[in-house]
Amino acid sequence: MSLKAIATPFTRLLSRSNSFLQIPIVGAPMAGASGAKLATEVTLGGAYGFIPAGYRDAAVLRKELDIARQLLRVPPTATLPLGVAYFGWKLKEQGDAVATELLDASLQNNVQAIWFSFWDKGQSKWARYIREADANRPEPRNTIIFVLVTSVEEALLAVNEWKADVIVAQGMEAGGHGAVQAPPIRELVSSILSALPDAEKRPPILAAGGISNGSQVAEFLRQGASGAVLGTRFLVSPESTYTAGQKSALLAATSDSTVRSVKFDESRNTLGWPEGADGRGLRNALAKEFESRDVNMDTLKKKVAEATKKDEPDYMVTWAGLGVGALKEIKGAQDIVRELHEELLQHHVTAKSSL
Repeated sequence: MSLKAIATPFTRLLSRSNSFLQIPIVGAPMAGASGAKLATEVTLGGAYGFIPAGYRDAAVLRKELDIARQLLRVPPTATLPLGVAYFGWKLKEQGDAVATELLDASLQNNVQAIWFSFWDKGQSKWARYIREADANRPEPRNTIIFVLVTSVEEALLAVNEWKADVIVAQGMEAGGHGAVQAPPIRELVSSILSALPDAEKRPPILAAGGISNGSQVAEFLRQGASGAVLGTRFLVSPESTYTAGQKSALLAATSDSTVRSVKFDESRNTLGWPEGADGRGLRNALAKEFESRDVNMDTLKKKVAEATKKDEPDYMVTWAGLGVGALKEIKGAQDIVRELHEELLQHHVTAKSSL
């Protein structure tokens, strides 16, 4: 049985060229934990999926996009109804030539949206690059630009300099990488809405961080947001690229089982993140060793490398947000989306969110 679609400014913006979208929920792009299969299943379920470009090169990204197009059964010239996410700092590190090649992989595949996170002030040029590329196509397109922010100041820059179509407000509760100074998500969303009071002119605001169920999404819709981004909830789907050991660890975790630390990246040499960024992951044996005064990072790196080979989650980096305690079973991404959809309808958000 089909469920009633839930309309918000976000869904109205995206559904113009996306017949799949039914609810204002986005599956987070999770580098190392997701890819084309998860993004397409989220999209097929009625939410909105993203493929993380992460540390991938253009050739690998193109293969992922080919997989997505095949799974969604979308013709090559049609809009691909999902998005690709890029790290601003990584594009900067790789240089303009590689960065444009990566962006072109998405643009030439007609993805509907491109997401930027962990950027600096000088990088709004990539938004201009996308706008110019769209305008110069034989048939002009309008790639939707998402920009992740962790403060009101960043939100204003995203609106005024990036001319963002969608703002993703990420609070300190989020799993994976985030800003050390980020406030709690409810405070952040409220502050951004206050700073951008004109509901008709501001881009849709999506809440991100620690959200795991439809009831929480409904709360943010009532607050004035246009939707929400969920990541951790999808980590225990079969389509997530997390290992069996990591998924078991997530299912065993409780709401107080996570911790933020820069040492997660140090322990596995995933360095280069901008100053002020750290990551939230499971507080396992690895994380507990971080807290030891006499920790030897060289020894710890060897433990992480060996544990990763053997899929021993106690010494693996497993990103997770504060909503991890809600994970109870392995469930397909489409089923998760349907469950979220039903919860949203139960909380009577349709009438209010469609105003």
